[in-house]
Amino acid sequence: MTPREPAAHPPAVPDLVGSLTRLLAAESDAEAAAAGVESRDLQQAVWLRLLERLHGAGAPDDPARWLRRAVRAEARRARRAAVRELPYGREPDARSGAGPGAGSVPERAALDAERRRALRSAVRRAPARCQRLLSAMLSPSDPTYREIAGKLGISQGSLGPMRSRCLGCLRRMLAAEVAVPDHRGRVR
Repeated sequence: MTPREPAAHPPAVPDLVGSLTRLLAAESDAEAAAAGVESRDLQQAVWLRLLERLHGAGAPDDPARWLRRAVRAEARRARRAAVRELPYGREPDARSGAGPGAGSVPERAALDAERRRALRSAVRRAPARCQRLLSAMLSPSDPTYREIAGKLGISQGSLGPMRSRCLGCLRRMLAAEVAVPDHRGRVR
């Protein structure tokens, strides 16, 4: 097999991207907070949609209108995904010992340490790229996306989607170990 040559972009693509960049930034900034996602994650998803569209059906007739609709569609998709990702419940505050079923502070500290050990163990079993990303995100120095992207040598815009995939992988690994009730209370 020969390596696949990248498809040449029609000359209008760079002009189209250049003309839509500021509009996309403004639209995604406006929709991101309500969708509960990063603006750059929305932008990356819309650029991907545009490239898929250009590869298939061609350039939209009204690119600005298409872009606004695509941003809103991606924001809706993110909101639907957030609804499916329900928290397991309120965790007690380890410092005060307050919360449902809270034990003593040393007991809470031991349980928290065990949780961290289980998480680190699961991260070590994840694929290599996820190990590097999740380890960087779990760093005690609490690095920014820019610092993590620089450390891993990837673009900052790829970090959000990659993080999402890695957390999904980690979630599936941990769910296989522990039966977790779904949002209707049944155990999976």
